[in-house]
Amino acid sequence: MKKNAREVMQIFEALDATECVFSAAQLAGVDPKTVRRYARMRDAGMPFDGPSVRPKLIDPYMPKIEEWVERSQGKVRADKLHERLVLLGFAGDERTTRRAVAKAKERWKAGHRRTYRPWITEPGLWAQFDWGHGPKVPGPGDGEPRETLLFCAWLAWSRFRVVIPTWDRTLPTVISCLDSTLRQIGGAPTYVLTDNERTVTVDRVAGVPVRHPQVVNAGRHYGLQVHTCVPFDPESKGGSEATVRIAKADLVPTDVNLLDQYTSFAELRSACAQFGDKVNNRIHRETGKTPASMLDIEKLRLHTLPTTPHTIALGESRTIRSDQTVRFGSVRYSTPPGLVGREAWVRVDGDELVVVVDLSHLIRRPAWLHGPAGLTEVARHQIALPGRPVIEPAHYPNHPQRVNGSPRQPRPKPSNEAEEAFLKIGPGAESWLIEASARGVARIRTKMAAAVELAALIGVGEVDLALGLAATADRFEDEALMSIIQHRRQGFRADDLVVADETHSVQPGTSAWADFGRTNSGPDQGNSS
Repeated sequence: MKKNAREVMQIFEALDATECVFSAAQLAGVDPKTVRRYARMRDAGMPFDGPSVRPKLIDPYMPKIEEWVERSQGKVRADKLHERLVLLGFAGDERTTRRAVAKAKERWKAGHRRTYRPWITEPGLWAQFDWGHGPKVPGPGDGEPRETLLFCAWLAWSRFRVVIPTWDRTLPTVISCLDSTLRQIGGAPTYVLTDNERTVTVDRVAGVPVRHPQVVNAGRHYGLQVHTCVPFDPESKGGSEATVRIAKADLVPTDVNLLDQYTSFAELRSACAQFGDKVNNRIHRETGKTPASMLDIEKLRLHTLPTTPHTIALGESRTIRSDQTVRFGSVRYSTPPGLVGREAWVRVDGDELVVVVDLSHLIRRPAWLHGPAGLTEVARHQIALPGRPVIEPAHYPNHPQRVNGSPRQPRPKPSNEAEEAFLKIGPGAESWLIEASARGVARIRTKMAAAVELAALIGVGEVDLALGLAATADRFEDEALMSIIQHRRQGFRADDLVVADETHSVQPGTSAWADFGRTNSGPDQGNSS
């Protein structure tokens, strides 16, 4: 039985006092063999409180195993080594060999493990960005769900994050997102670090990345240098990849976060803006402060941004006309409200037209704009033929014309107390007034007053529902409202309402009565009497 530390110290004390194994064993109350064993361990400098190491059958073969592991750089298989050990005379089983090989590989990796120096950042020096796959969102035009991308950027010192959703990752989109990010953080750092993708690195010569000329021009415009990450270096990619991972965990609907699917691209843009507010205003575990508060300090070291964005790669310049459209290829394409008179840049991306506007100097921020201002994609349309304008109805929320081209009816506005009392009944009363006016119903004011009196007697909700049903079923006669209410109280559904056509009669005709009362003009007429 293994002795505890107190018992072992008693054995050593007795041995030092008597200098005799048998006498020390009698004083400590143990066997003389135990005294000899602990004495040998103390003389050899071995720890007596650890597990005892017993000789193993594979110990003579460990130098050979370590040699094979070193030669294969830690990749040799244990079963293959066991076959070679058997040829050398090893009589143990394969399980013993596997344990020995695992320990040899662990010692080899400890001596060859790659180490990293922590990235020591400075305020205003480094910013990073990377891309992640976003959720599927209904696209422009046909509304079919399409894949989106998330542009994820962060400042290395303050840990301030910016996430912008996009439809593509082309060079114009990269420059637009970079401009929006810089304008949100309020300045430009000295360096921007990103991945080695074709929009930034066009070639590699002797392992040295060759920058895209337009990326170099954009960096010169904003007063920064664009660098690319070292391949397989987590210290230069870890920050941006962590930003992508955190953003996808909170923005992409999965079974884990139980998020609902996005109904529009504007909803995704709003969710990205809310995500940025959340992560930038909570305490970071590395710094112990919020990124937003640290950004206030880092802004003192950022360079001043130019007043105009870099637009050389964004396409052709256009002015948004008074009808909220831009003209490209003899076709008019609509844009969101609030941008009339501003300069826009249009470019063709596949079979789509992309419209980008600089929103950094807006006096009044549009209600549809969420997230950072700057170069922002405001519209994306399918390329159309000349003479066929592409108009998005959502860009004209208060226009009097319907989507199908028919004019809308004016919304009722009460001008006296009687009209106000009728419209206060509810939306059903408003629908009834619109439909009745469109069909030229006689004595509308009298019927409105009767509906108000009826609502005071039986309840506003019942009358409002009946007015809505009457407008749907084209029932505008005097007793129609009371008839519908009684019909519903008898348990019938609204679908059972019958719309009577006053121009149609169920009478089969009067041709059968044409000869009624006439005398018979046949040969027997004279004998009828």
